[in-house]
Amino acid sequence: MISALRCAAMVVSLTRKPWSAKAAAWGMGVMLAATCAQATDVTVLNLAHIYPPSHPTAKALSLFSDLVGSRSQGRLRVKVYEDAEAGNQSAIFQSLRNGTLDLSVLSQGVITEVVPEAAAFGLPFLFGSKEKAWRVLEGESGRRFVDKLANQGFVALSYWDIEVRHLTNSVRPVRKPADVAGLRIRIPPDPLAIDVFTALDAEVRILNFSDLYEALRLRVVDGQENPVLNVAAMKFYEVQKYLSLIGQKYSIFVFLMTKSARDRLSVTGRGIVEQAAQEAARYHRTLVASEEVNALKTIVAHGVKVDRVDHASFVAATSKIYEKWLESGIGDFVRLLINEARSSP
Repeated sequence: MISALRCAAMVVSLTRKPWSAKAAAWGMGVMLAATCAQATDVTVLNLAHIYPPSHPTAKALSLFSDLVGSRSQGRLRVKVYEDAEAGNQSAIFQSLRNGTLDLSVLSQGVITEVVPEAAAFGLPFLFGSKEKAWRVLEGESGRRFVDKLANQGFVALSYWDIEVRHLTNSVRPVRKPADVAGLRIRIPPDPLAIDVFTALDAEVRILNFSDLYEALRLRVVDGQENPVLNVAAMKFYEVQKYLSLIGQKYSIFVFLMTKSARDRLSVTGRGIVEQAAQEAARYHRTLVASEEVNALKTIVAHGVKVDRVDHASFVAATSKIYEKWLESGIGDFVRLLINEARSSP
């Protein structure tokens, strides 16, 4: 059997490769980590995400890894593959589904592949504040969503978020819906995001997040929509001229664990993972709140012009989206979600 020391050396060697090599070798690292776990009597959980180390999500997941390791006295180890090392969100989600990965924080858009209800949380201008969104997620619709994830083999450990989404572009200021018309806007693979920008008469382009900077630089697309944290973290300000604070859509992210991975853990191990996930989520919210202001300052400092918009006109331009989704196959869930959002203080 391979020795524990040799295992450690081989894993370190793989994780120190340059990014291009990592993209090809990460799967080998996962298998090697499993072999090492057998040699050292350690349970290894493989976690992947798309964010660079400076991003709040990466920092919070690093904390999660540290908490699990320390509280299990080293018997549980979370191996983190960051910065799209394991591929984009769609690839990561597929790896969760086939058992190559155990954990990830993923956006609602990707999750719609198996649970269509995930998209509904992104209804335009649904939540008046992030606090309201959190209260709704803790209510009946949030619990039903967790149950639907469980039916697909996933455990929802905690809800995360990175604020509402705004629009950037390199063509012109956007202050009203008519200003969006004709702009080539990149969106994630999220059916509700498609509806929002189709309603605004944009030319919708679906691209991987990891490909977005180059697409903006080469003018394959004119603009994109993301929270300001992502705009700053990915340096989109280098290739965009205008930021419009529309706030058209709230982004929820779910910290997912596969049921098969959870079933490998003891009752104590499950408790450690669940508690660490809740603490990491709270830490993430604190980071987001503190870093969002700095992110906006960074964007402005790089010469991006920030515009306030006529929110009422954007609400009106996207209002028919509600009718479409209420009449869809998940209409009952959408109705519950809307009612909870409107009744929450």
